[in-house]
Amino acid sequence: MKGNFKLKGIAMLTALALGITGCTGQATEQGSDSGATVLRFSHFWPASSAMHVEVFEPWAEKVEADSGGQLKVEIYPSATLSKPDAMYDSAAKGIIDIGSQAHGYTAGRFPLTQIAELPGLSNSAVQMGCMLQTLYDDGTIASEYEDTHLLFLMGAGPAAIHTVDKPIRVPSDMKGLRIRRPSAIAGDIIEATGGTPVGLPANDLYTSLQRGVIDGLSFPWQPTGDFRLPELTTAHTNIPFYNSALLVTMNKDKYESLPDNLKKVLDDNSGKVMADLVGKVTDKEDKKYMDEARAAGHTMIDIPDPLNDPDWKGPLLEGTQKYLNDVKSLGLDADGVYEKVKLASAACKT
Repeated sequence: MKGNFKLKGIAMLTALALGITGCTGQATEQGSDSGATVLRFSHFWPASSAMHVEVFEPWAEKVEADSGGQLKVEIYPSATLSKPDAMYDSAAKGIIDIGSQAHGYTAGRFPLTQIAELPGLSNSAVQMGCMLQTLYDDGTIASEYEDTHLLFLMGAGPAAIHTVDKPIRVPSDMKGLRIRRPSAIAGDIIEATGGTPVGLPANDLYTSLQRGVIDGLSFPWQPTGDFRLPELTTAHTNIPFYNSALLVTMNKDKYESLPDNLKKVLDDNSGKVMADLVGKVTDKEDKKYMDEARAAGHTMIDIPDPLNDPDWKGPLLEGTQKYLNDVKSLGLDADGVYEKVKLASAACKT
């Protein structure tokens, strides 16, 4: 009996030791699939959004297939692993392996990249994504991402102004309104019109509109639909006074730890090919949600060329110059980058 008891005790201790090893070592790095490296990917879009369903999920599936199952991407939507404005830093620090966020969520962190968001430079998400990826690939803005391994940059479609009920036809209509701004550039322009810019992450917009915290928001059409904002906003001014830049990036140490064949899988599924895919999906969604608002009888005001509009030209140029001056005050070549952005805009025009 003593011998049996001793053998059982050794077996239990061995099993316990193996269990501890599995929890602290291999399971963390490889997940449940033996031999597979798990990459945790966090983003702020809802799981029902086109960005999640038509971009990120197929991307994860393709990475897994191309790697022969050696890479597995676990996606966490709705900012469940990291706050919307901390995705980049979380990836840099290794809190997550891959993260996606809008550049404007971290004011001052990407000053050169955000020059591409200025008015009059982009008329579609495809064009904006092409511009951003071109500027990264030629080294113009690459220094802003050196603490991570950038996978790809993305562009949103032209912004619009969405208000609960007050139509915005001229800049003076913004006076006294609290308008959510997605970036410093949009904030400068809102201030120039007499509005009050309010910084809020996308996930908080619905409740903020419900509670009257804000009177409206500046946002492209695609995310307004993703976050169900047309349920609360009935007046829309389609005016391309800025385009948001977004990114998907990876922890540098995690990327460097991979063998060359798996690095190549990620490289082959990065860059312009993804920027273009995101742009096409986003432009399609922009049109869908805009058409739905028109069909619902919402007030729609179109200002397609604001830089040549006598009412809007002044505030937009004022906001542009203020942003360029702010970047120059950091000792950066804002004017030189602005010229390169304009060249990229012309080359990427669709």
